Amino acid sequence: MQTKTMQAGGYEYIPGVMQYSAGVSALPGYRLVRVRFDEVVPLKQGFERIAAHLKAVGRPLTAFCACELRSPGQFTEAGFEEFNRVYTGTLRDWGIMTGSDNPVGRSNVCPEIGAPAEPGFHAFIYTVEDKEAPKTFAIAGSGEAPEGKGNYRDHIVRLGDTSPDALREKAAYVLGEMERRMAHFGGSWNDTTGVQIYSVHDIHPLVATEIGPRGAHRNGMTWHFNRPPVVDLEYEMDCRRIFDETVLPGGNA
Repeated sequence: MQTKTMQAGGYEYIPGVMQYSAGVSALPGYRLVRVRFDEVVPLKQGFERIAAHLKAVGRPLTAFCACELRSPGQFTEAGFEEFNRVYTGTLRDWGIMTGSDNPVGRSNVCPEIGAPAEPGFHAFIYTVEDKEAPKTFAIAGSGEAPEGKGNYRDHIVRLGDTSPDALREKAAYVLGEMERRMAHFGGSWNDTTGVQIYSVHDIHPLVATEIGPRGAHRNGMTWHFNRPPVVDLEYEMDCRRIFDETVLPGGNA
């Protein structure tokens, strides 16, 4: 699969499924910037906050290229499809998405403790112009099932099994998918500045058997006690190479 260019936004992306691309990388002359909210901002308000931020920094709406969402709990596959129709509606309104081709990368996970009352934004990523910028990329979240197969359940690695051996296989699959996606941008774990893991299961044995040997731990890892977005998925990751990161007030601020 070849990457596509979102020229109006200043980035290229790995084509994925309707709800998100598999990852984005800034084009030459641009770099990625990540903004995290200190509290989850509800979806509608979050899009408004993002639009205002982009305007304030002199960037078009099309510069919005990736985000990290938080949801109250895991979706059924039908519920996930309905949520994605609402989410992608704004991307269409912003001139980012046409048809089923969605260039925006995304993670969407569910905090096991202190979940928000409704889906919202934890962080977002956009491009800025910079002729001297180093390579930057953001890889979208992936659980232990391939995308675009019609459903997740029939393709989940070790479905329903959360034994240590099954978790090792799930992690190995996801790590491999992260590596495959990074390779589209000429990247590897040696390039990452941030790695995030989403699971409610004990990941400590995986550091020695899967994560560490691949080099994914090079700058440490952020473990979120969260579940992947769809019922029966147990382990998700995303990663990035971004040098500009900011935290803003969230919630209803």
